[in-house]
Amino acid sequence: MRTGQLHAHALAFLIIVVISTSFPLGEHITHGLDPAVMMCIRFVLAALLMAPILAWREGLALPPARSFVRYLALGAPLAFFFWCMFEALRYTSGLNTSAIFTIVPGLSALFGAVLVGERLGLHRLAALALGMIGALWVIFRGDPARLVNLEVNIGDGIFLAGCLGYAVYSSLIKRLHRGEPVLVQTFWTMVAAALWLLAASNVKLWRTDWSGVEVVVLGGVVYLAVLPTLISFFLTQYTTLRLGPTRVQAYGYALPAIVLLLDLALGKPAPPLMTVPGLAIVLLASLAVQRGTIREFR
Repeated sequence: MRTGQLHAHALAFLIIVVISTSFPLGEHITHGLDPAVMMCIRFVLAALLMAPILAWREGLALPPARSFVRYLALGAPLAFFFWCMFEALRYTSGLNTSAIFTIVPGLSALFGAVLVGERLGLHRLAALALGMIGALWVIFRGDPARLVNLEVNIGDGIFLAGCLGYAVYSSLIKRLHRGEPVLVQTFWTMVAAALWLLAASNVKLWRTDWSGVEVVVLGGVVYLAVLPTLISFFLTQYTTLRLGPTRVQAYGYALPAIVLLLDLALGKPAPPLMTVPGLAIVLLASLAVQRGTIREFR
């Protein structure tokens, strides 16, 4: 593997570590604000923080109308995913949502093949299928009867819909890129997502009793704006343009294990024993996908 690609793989794993903190944090603060309002603030703040950097590096000129339509197309599935995530965390656990998120690589592979013509070997297809099996194992607690009866809570269903949106977004990054600097594409995508969320929050944003919002909730939103939004989105676009959507999203298989470790560190009880084989399958799938990727670049 070339040095530049090794660097991109390291950054892709860093993205997942940063994103993993969103699940336990989101579970903790999601009841403090309406999810659309919370995500709108998150994206607006992230855009405001990035604006001086963009002005310094590339200039802050408004994009042409045609380009902004592309950013709106990128921002829509992104806004939908994050609304779904924080709405889902009102009804389900961070571990469940992190397990569901592992189906994104498989979905990204399908969308990537259609939208950007990404080629998928049998090795990676088998590993992606294995990862999806592991995710289903965790969701249904290893109980075939629960799978047959589709016994999922409403939060799991909402987040599953959001993952479809994120898979579309990750594939569109490369499909809609027109050679502009990554920083430019990232900034205007965040602005577009903020506009979609502003429309979704509607009157709720203005009717919120801000004096009653806990400091920990506001602090959590600031954290989400800086790390899981500003930094990880920039790195996602940077690595996707170099590795392709499937390889980047495949690192998401490590999410459940990282979230589980975070939950245990925060003093939460261990999950049911029947979820452990599913987590092991997910990690095995992650290693298989990345081993295949390394072999491709040798």
